[in-house]
Amino acid sequence: MAQLRPVSGTDHYLWKFLPSVLAAVIFIILFTIVTGIVCWRTVKTRSWFCIPFALGGLFQVIGYAVRVFAHYRTDLIAPYTVQSCFILLAPVLYTASVYMVLGRLICSVHGERFSIVRPAKMTKLFVLADFLSLNVQGDGAGLTVKKKTETVGKYIVVAGLLIQLIAFGWFVAVALVFHVRMQRNVDKECRLRPKVPWRQGLRMIYICSALITLRSIFRVVEYVMGVDSYLLINEWPMYAFDAAPMWIVQAAFLVWFPDRFKPGQYDNIEDGHMLVGNESARQ
Repeated sequence: MAQLRPVSGTDHYLWKFLPSVLAAVIFIILFTIVTGIVCWRTVKTRSWFCIPFALGGLFQVIGYAVRVFAHYRTDLIAPYTVQSCFILLAPVLYTASVYMVLGRLICSVHGERFSIVRPAKMTKLFVLADFLSLNVQGDGAGLTVKKKTETVGKYIVVAGLLIQLIAFGWFVAVALVFHVRMQRNVDKECRLRPKVPWRQGLRMIYICSALITLRSIFRVVEYVMGVDSYLLINEWPMYAFDAAPMWIVQAAFLVWFPDRFKPGQYDNIEDGHMLVGNESARQ
């Protein structure tokens, strides 16, 4: 019979509740299905920039699978650490691909002049911020498993989440400015080829951005409120504000899969439909 147990030789409890096997299994199935399809489409369309996104899905599957094991061994540090790190860090991998999608989208429609950040620098800048956030959150999560460093670890995780939120907020601002400028000039200066669905791409970016931001805010509030807060002593908020939104992020990414954003793919098509900047705008 599974029950809450303290870490061997101590009176410290890693878990404030007995992890639900049913909830974890449901999300293992959901994430496995969507991640499998994302992997298939990534390979089929050779959209290699989507690999981080697929890895994020794999992180979710591993995290919830280990959570099932942790249900039976709440006294072990290793499974607690693994599930916590993998579930916490998966969205960071999602954002890496989302960052790259915007850069490729802008180049695909030759809209560089409408962006306040050059696409080439955009990917490097935001992915670097993502990498920094990943490392800070990972280091903090590792410290939360020990009672002596638990508080420090949670503050480090919060710092990593704030880095992610700031970078993501700037990224969304860049996307919105591009969207407004593109919409304002597309009829005057360009003819859009239907094979470059930039509006659908931006819709996907906005949905993913909103849900990842919501989840990050939830995590910040969760850690700031402390180890004995309602959000940490109950399991349902994590599934409602982390697991479910992240699955929707994967589903949205799959529905509007960004395989059509390939810079230069339509440059030589002479059918009068591709996106071509007007000569005066290029000069």
